[in-house]
Amino acid sequence: MPSLRVRAAAFPIVLVLIVLIIADLSLCAGDPSLAAVVIPVSIAILVMLSFTSLWYAGRLVRPISELMPTVDAQGRLEFRSTRTELTPPDELRALAITIAQIGEKQHRDELARQKLERVRSEFLGNVSHELRTPIFAVQGFIETLLDGAIDDPAVNRDFLERAKGQAERLNNLLNDLIDISRIESGEMRMSFRMFDIQPFLRDFIAEMQPMARARNIELYFTGNVLPHHEVSVYADKERIKQVLINLVDNAIKYSEPGTAVKVELLNGEPRAQEVTVRVIDNGIGIATEHLPRLFERFYRVDKGRARSTPGGTGLGLAIVKHITEAHRGKISVTSEIGKGSTFQFTLQKEPF
Repeated sequence: MPSLRVRAAAFPIVLVLIVLIIADLSLCAGDPSLAAVVIPVSIAILVMLSFTSLWYAGRLVRPISELMPTVDAQGRLEFRSTRTELTPPDELRALAITIAQIGEKQHRDELARQKLERVRSEFLGNVSHELRTPIFAVQGFIETLLDGAIDDPAVNRDFLERAKGQAERLNNLLNDLIDISRIESGEMRMSFRMFDIQPFLRDFIAEMQPMARARNIELYFTGNVLPHHEVSVYADKERIKQVLINLVDNAIKYSEPGTAVKVELLNGEPRAQEVTVRVIDNGIGIATEHLPRLFERFYRVDKGRARSTPGGTGLGLAIVKHITEAHRGKISVTSEIGKGSTFQFTLQKEPF
């Protein structure tokens, strides 16, 4: 296929050639003696026009050939002119900008795909590890019982209790995996409605009191709201309760006996669009370097929060973050080793 330059130059050359042929035929038909003059002149005109058309077509097409795409070290598609004195027409400049924007979007999509692939690979590795631990534990207990320990009353019940605990851990892990999968895929439907959050929090504290007393921890409710003052929020009660269970359970689990855990409700100015709920403990705290990753799936602060109590699934805080964000809220944490931690999240006061 001929080049764009030849195709651009061919049209005026062919057009003029047709005009010259018609003119020469007309002149020669009237006076055949003019042919010796008219034909050389026509050929000269045609040759000059051809060179002129090719030269001008080259100038028109050159900006396109100069704006050749290049790929940088990060894989981004860029358009640069190799001649600094070249000024492409506005249409070509707009086209180059558009294509460059498409290339930039493709680069961002590729980076997102690579990140998603890494996250998926990490997630599968973590899931495999988390599932393998309770499965192997249950398998070990059962094999020990089958090897004869079942007839030993000193250990058989203990082994069965341990196997049951690992089975419950496995069930909790699967439930959390289902929850986080449904939240991230958008399949988990939220039942948003307006309700007064203060009595809701007081009822929740009453439900959690037996767990707190079992560890000799004082659990109480406080805030800057009068006892009978209504503070309405737009939220899903069950999901917010799930958030609070995760936060308060962690606060109790990682606090020393004899300390306190506080659930605090902070209502801003009357025109404020959000209320803040805080869960504050006086526990062992979390090192600063762990805070940015605390809400990642399967991330645990094992060294700083090691306890004899069995750990969770590693998905609780990730679920908390997803639920909070689904409520158009924000969650954050501040902590200091040896002094405790404060988790806080916000809820909207108006429907969205």
